[in-house]
Amino acid sequence: MTARIHALAVAAALSALCAATAAHAHYPVCECRMADGQTVVCTGGFSDGSKAPGVVLDVIAYDEQVLVKGRLGEDSTLSFPRPAQDFYVLFDAGPGHTVEIEHSAIK
Repeated sequence: MTARIHALAVAAALSALCAATAAHAHYPVCECRMADGQTVVCTGGFSDGSKAPGVVLDVIAYDEQVLVKGRLGEDSTLSFPRPAQDFYVLFDAGPGHTVEIEHSAIK
């Protein structure tokens, strides 16, 4: 009987540990702004404050043409000339970790 109680206690502790880990999961964040009248600067990272160097950041027209294919630099930023046509920015850190920013939200 004591072994069974011990096994249940271990199982409960593991469940609590897994739940705590899930509660601390991070999600992607990305912000784009106009640096000047012609240049957009996007900064990406994660909600826990970690940076995202090397993460894909593409600028895509609404007809799905990729206008800028890029990756965030060591400082987790990417700059590009603002396209003349309507577009959105796709920050893609992997499945379930994407952010889309519409051109109209970039000020």
